[in-house]
Amino acid sequence: MESEKLSFEDAYKQLMELVRKMEGGELPLAASVEAYEQGIKLKAYCEQLLKEAELKIETLKVGTNQ
Repeated sequence: MESEKLSFEDAYKQLMELVRKMEGGELPLAASVEAYEQGIKLKAYCEQLLKEAELKIETLKVGTNQ
């Protein structure tokens, strides 16, 4: 997975698709474990992108309040 090149929206879509497959019982055990591992990475990546966006917004807020 090249998450570093994914937009937030694409990473989130991939994560939701993994969740859907796992919840739907579509995957055998080994594939479920791999999907879970990939899901953890995608979740962390999405959280990182959100945190970066939050920091940018805060910086812009502070910049306009001066």
